[in-house]
Amino acid sequence: MTEHEDLDALVTELNAGAPQPPGAGEQTVRLRAWLEQVVARGASDLLLVAGAPPSLRVDGAVVALDPAYGGPLGSEEIEDAVLPALPPHSRRIYRETGIADGSYRTKDLGRFRINLHHERSRSAVAIRRLPGIVPRLATLHLPPTVEALSRLPRGLVLVGGPTGSGKTTTLAALVNEINCRESRHIITIEDPIEYEHQHRKSLVEQIEIGIDAPDFPTALRAALRQAPDIIVVGEMRDPETMQIAVAAGETGHLVFSSLHTTDVATTIARIADSFPIERQNTIRQELAMALSAVMTQTLMPQIGGGRIVAAELLMVGYGARQHVRKNALQHLHQEITITRKHGSFTLEESLADLTRQGLVDRKDAITRAVHPEELERLLT
Repeated sequence: MTEHEDLDALVTELNAGAPQPPGAGEQTVRLRAWLEQVVARGASDLLLVAGAPPSLRVDGAVVALDPAYGGPLGSEEIEDAVLPALPPHSRRIYRETGIADGSYRTKDLGRFRINLHHERSRSAVAIRRLPGIVPRLATLHLPPTVEALSRLPRGLVLVGGPTGSGKTTTLAALVNEINCRESRHIITIEDPIEYEHQHRKSLVEQIEIGIDAPDFPTALRAALRQAPDIIVVGEMRDPETMQIAVAAGETGHLVFSSLHTTDVATTIARIADSFPIERQNTIRQELAMALSAVMTQTLMPQIGGGRIVAAELLMVGYGARQHVRKNALQHLHQEITITRKHGSFTLEESLADLTRQGLVDRKDAITRAVHPEELERLLT
């Protein structure tokens, strides 16, 4: 197939099933050219913002594409280039709300996650390249005790971190460990699906919001009726989803989920604080019973290029449950130290290990530490 025929096939694929904006074929060719640069330059994201040129995120830094790929973009240009790549339900949501997510698959460049939104009343897009292979946990350079999360028999496991910190990758790697080792029934609920799991020893069902189910609460309720051993909730965005996930973890399922938070204490607080004040005490009691572990992570610049994960892990025991019940979350950092023999570790211990291995710069590690004096002590 020639390059021209390949583009024609791509445009046909994108245009199938729903009306397209005028000039969509021409604009889709532009999107194709930008995505080719994402792949060629090893970028994680393509960023399109009105008034700025197309830009890539490479090793955490945002760099503009060469002018040959277009100067400052207009709002309509961005919509025309990206709307054809979104599935019909996402286009409808975008027209109704101004914000839409969707996954997009090409034949040769791989899969991408698209977030089309508005800023200053203009269109903008963040397109994340999705890896084609689910990583093994050992390749993420996380402390070895993280693997224990894949061996928990039940309970709620939360992974926190800012946007783009690799939470989805960590969850996918944990699921992959189980999938390669045990005969289990695993259900993932995502918006959109990022990593595609193969059926290995486990049976893995992957539910995509907007395509397979209308929303997280509906999908999660349905999943509980499908005899799962393990449930992965891609992100807990609303109190209803949180309530169901906590209940599932308390009643015998192993539930993994993620939150946009920065440390162990705020990850736990985020759930209780999402509910009306009159319900927060009850939720804390339920959460204290359901929690098995809380991990938070952040991406660090790696020496020699790329980025690497630094993390913190609390394996939840009796002391942590009491602190959650009493809303005394300021004591959880001390609890991490107390439960080190059960696999817990602080962010500072993770940073110290990465520094000793020559993977991150000492100054970068100290800047990222929450307790820099503790890190200094560990590195002496």
